[in-house]
Amino acid sequence: MNAFLGVFFHALGGFASGSFYLPFRRVKGWSWESAWIVGGFASWIIVPLIMGALTVKGLFPSIASSAPSVLFWTYFFGVLWGIGGLTFGLTMRYLGISLGMAVALGFCSAFGTLIPPLWEGTFNELLTTRAGNFALAGVALCLIGITVCGRAGIMKEKELDEAAQKAAVAEFSLRKGLIIATISGILSACFAFALSAGRPIAEKAIELGTNPLWQNNAIYPVLLLGGFTTNFIWCMILNFRNKSFGDYTNAKSPLLNNYSWAILAGTTWYFQFFFYGMGDNYLPLSMRFSGWTMHMAFIITFSTLWGLLLHEWKGSSKRTFRVVYLGLFLIVFSTVLIGMGSQL
Repeated sequence: MNAFLGVFFHALGGFASGSFYLPFRRVKGWSWESAWIVGGFASWIIVPLIMGALTVKGLFPSIASSAPSVLFWTYFFGVLWGIGGLTFGLTMRYLGISLGMAVALGFCSAFGTLIPPLWEGTFNELLTTRAGNFALAGVALCLIGITVCGRAGIMKEKELDEAAQKAAVAEFSLRKGLIIATISGILSACFAFALSAGRPIAEKAIELGTNPLWQNNAIYPVLLLGGFTTNFIWCMILNFRNKSFGDYTNAKSPLLNNYSWAILAGTTWYFQFFFYGMGDNYLPLSMRFSGWTMHMAFIITFSTLWGLLLHEWKGSSKRTFRVVYLGLFLIVFSTVLIGMGSQL
C-alpha cells in the first residue's frame, strides 16, 4: 500500500501544480511580472516557512547546522530551477496551459528522472532488477505519452487559424513558446538535484524528531529561496522596463482581488512540493527517481484536462482529440507501471 500511497500523494501534487495558473487568469489590470512575483513571494518565501514551522521540529537549527557546501548547492540548484520556473510561467503565457505544460514537462521529466540515478551510480540497479525494469518501462511510457500530448498540441496549432488561437490563448506563439518551454523543462529538472543536495538538512531534521513524512519541508526554505532570487531579479527588471511598478498600488485596478488571486496561485503552486515530499516518502529509496516522472505525469494530465475544460482545444478536429486522449491514457498507465515497480 505504501507505494500506491506514494502515487496518490504525487497525484495531489500534480493536481496542485496543474491548477496553479488558473487564479492568475483572474488578475486584472496588472502586468504579467507583477502578478507573477506576488504569487512567487507566497509560494517561495511565506508558505514554505509557515508549513516548515508547522511540520518540522527544529527547522532553523536543521538548516543552520548544515555544512556551507550543502546550503550552497541546494540554493544554487534552486536558482537554476528558478530560471526554469520563470520561463515555465512564460510558457503558459505563449502556449496555454495544456500544450505549454506538456512540452516543458516532457524535458523536465526526462532530465529530472534519469540524471539523479546516473549521478548517484545506481542506474545499473534499474537495468538488472525486475522492479527497476518496471519503473524504467513506466518512465519510458510516460515520455511517450508526453510526446503524444505535445503532438496533439502541434496538430491543434495547425488546424486553427490565428484568430482562433488568440481566442484560446491571447498571446499564442508556437515558435516562441517552444523555445521557452525547452529551456524551462531542462532547468526545472534542477529541482530534483536541489533535493538531493539538501538531503543532509532533511536528515538533521529527522534526528531532531521530525516525522520523515515531512522531511522535504526542511529543505524547501533554502531551495525555494534560490528560485525566488531568480524570479525577483527578473520581475524587477521587467517592472522597470515596462514601467509597471505602479501596479502594486494602482487604485484603478482591483487591488484586493489581484493580491488575493495571485497569492492563491502561489500557495497552490507550493502545495505541489508539499505533496511531492509526501509521495516520495512512501516510495522505496531505490525507486524514488521515478517519483519525479509521476509528478510530471500528473501535472500534464490535470493541466491538459483544465485546458480541455477551458476550451483551449475548441475548434480542434476529432482526430486531435483522440490523440490527446491517447497521450493522457499513456501517462496515467505509466504511473501504474511505476507504482508496480515500487511495490516490487
